[in-house]
Amino acid sequence: MDWITFAEFSLIGLFSGGLLALVALGFVLIYKGTRAINFAMGEFMMLGAYLVYTGHSWLKLPLWLSLVFGLAGISLVAIVVERFVLRPLAGQPVVSVLMVTIGLGAFLHGMVDAIWGGQNLEMPQMLSRKPLLWGDIMLPGAVFWSFWVALAVIAGLSLYFRYSRTGIAMRAAASDPITAYALGIDVRRTQQLTWVFAGCVGAVAGTIVASISSLSPALSGTALGVLAVVILGGLDSVAGAIIAGLLVGWLESIAVGYFGGKARDLVPYVVVLAILMVRPYGLLGTRDIERL
Repeated sequence: MDWITFAEFSLIGLFSGGLLALVALGFVLIYKGTRAINFAMGEFMMLGAYLVYTGHSWLKLPLWLSLVFGLAGISLVAIVVERFVLRPLAGQPVVSVLMVTIGLGAFLHGMVDAIWGGQNLEMPQMLSRKPLLWGDIMLPGAVFWSFWVALAVIAGLSLYFRYSRTGIAMRAAASDPITAYALGIDVRRTQQLTWVFAGCVGAVAGTIVASISSLSPALSGTALGVLAVVILGGLDSVAGAIIAGLLVGWLESIAVGYFGGKARDLVPYVVVLAILMVRPYGLLGTRDIERL
């Protein structure tokens, strides 16, 4: 592999890693807010993309309004799920919540298959696919622009959580719910908002992925591959999700360039496993300290 090919694969991997980081952010938001892993994240991605498709192809809405329709729809689903499915499990073991999210994912997957069918659908073109040429280096346009969309969403949410009153309350509730209750913070509302934000993040990511390839129920499987990114970066670290997403994206692309497509799902995760043996809490994850 010459340096030009290496640079192309590296850039493609890094820019693809931005989308991985965006999906990982959805997992991190739920874990920070509820201390549980949402195994239905892929189904939220899939459902959000189908709602955007419905707004554009069935309701004939403009593209931007279709996206608003999709985000509003997935927000409503997230509110219903948090209120009637997850809130009754408050105080139950974490494994109970995990099992419920697995069942929720199966339900959403079946619902989508029943309403829209299992065939591949063509999403409206969200991002320019015109290749970008930097000297002798060519980069797919959809990969390039998806990175900047993902970065904008992550940056916007980070600023919201850091500076807005609601964002600060959500951070406080996630850090110490008991103290947050004592200070008058509505922890249940902050947890509900956490699910809404995670659902919207998933909808944006799912829409981008579907517009680059195609839309089908198989889209839900995309999120499972991102679990390695979440674990590597640290389950409760937004910055860790960004760094791990870029790293795994680069590793996947370089593995394909050197060893072919079959190495895509092997080489990056061998490296992830090696790193976790040294840092079991992830690159930037918080280490829990138990006092006896």
